[in-house]
Amino acid sequence: MRFAEPLRLQGGGALAEYTLVYETYGTLNADNSNAVLVCHALNASHHVAGTYEGDPKSTGWWNSMVGPGKPLDTDRFFVIGVNNLGSCFGSTGPMHLNPATGKPYGASFPVVTVEDWVAAQARLADALGIAQFAAVMGGSLGGMQALAWSIMFPERLRHCVVIASTPKLSAQNIAFNDVARQAILSDPDYCGGDFYAHGVVPKNGLRVARMVGHITYLSNDDMAEKFGRKLRNAAENNDYKFDFGIDFEIESYLRYQGDKFSEYFDANTYLLITKALDYFDPAREFGGSLQRALAGTKAEFFVASFTTDWRFSPERSREIVEALVCNRRRVTYAEIDAPHGHDAFLLEDERYMNMVRAYYQRIWEAMPVKGQA
Repeated sequence: MRFAEPLRLQGGGALAEYTLVYETYGTLNADNSNAVLVCHALNASHHVAGTYEGDPKSTGWWNSMVGPGKPLDTDRFFVIGVNNLGSCFGSTGPMHLNPATGKPYGASFPVVTVEDWVAAQARLADALGIAQFAAVMGGSLGGMQALAWSIMFPERLRHCVVIASTPKLSAQNIAFNDVARQAILSDPDYCGGDFYAHGVVPKNGLRVARMVGHITYLSNDDMAEKFGRKLRNAAENNDYKFDFGIDFEIESYLRYQGDKFSEYFDANTYLLITKALDYFDPAREFGGSLQRALAGTKAEFFVASFTTDWRFSPERSREIVEALVCNRRRVTYAEIDAPHGHDAFLLEDERYMNMVRAYYQRIWEAMPVKGQA
């Protein structure tokens, strides 16, 4: 969907015009009250669930969560996935032509924030005739967007589902993001962000950025169980090479993830999205008080965290819960003992899935109109 009205950005700039790519699942009911917005994380997109015809490798990033008979049941709910501005999966971003210059935006694409994404999503909801969502849901960076929805548009969602997220990044998290950005910025092929014109891609920087990020998505226990200190060619030669190549399975895995990422993700998009992560802090305008930031919310909340997630630890989710309880909001909180680290929110832990399923069952039972159009 193309939008001609300028979007004013939190950083002071504006996008004169832009396009949002989105995907829907299920059927909107008679009074448009069964819509659920699913917000994506860093390297995901609008393609939340299902598989594109003829492409068995195109499974959506949250396919375990969304679909017929799944926790977010598309036989009941009308689910919308939106690709955020600045991304590289269709919505207007650095790879697209700047109408003012006729050249790709590149590094000149304005820095966007979580709040900017939410403002753009609200315009899309307006265009689709959705005055209020049954729920806005997201994990990780998507959870930040859901939280921002509850603050910015309190009347426009009945439930806010925040999974494996945080009200702001810690200094350590910002540090990891900056190391990843520096890997890209220092790659000679980055060319100041205008690498498109030079026919190159800063693959080395993207590889390292992904490797750094991926380490933070896994727990120590999960990494130890999957890889330990296993040698890559242990079956043939149970000894070290004594060089700087790949000895260990974990090295091989991280390089594989980095190589794969560098083939499909845009370097400027990575810079933009990690900065949006860094800037998110709704309490900042309220003297650092998250309780005051959430005082105007009206939704009911489901908040979930995972014990081994050290990137967005349970303590951060408890901060959200405590602030909501102090504001007398209705909150359901689940802290799940899972070994998978931050990536647990994408996996099919039975307890986690059943909790989300039960929460959406409650939403469904409270629906004013259950039948579809």
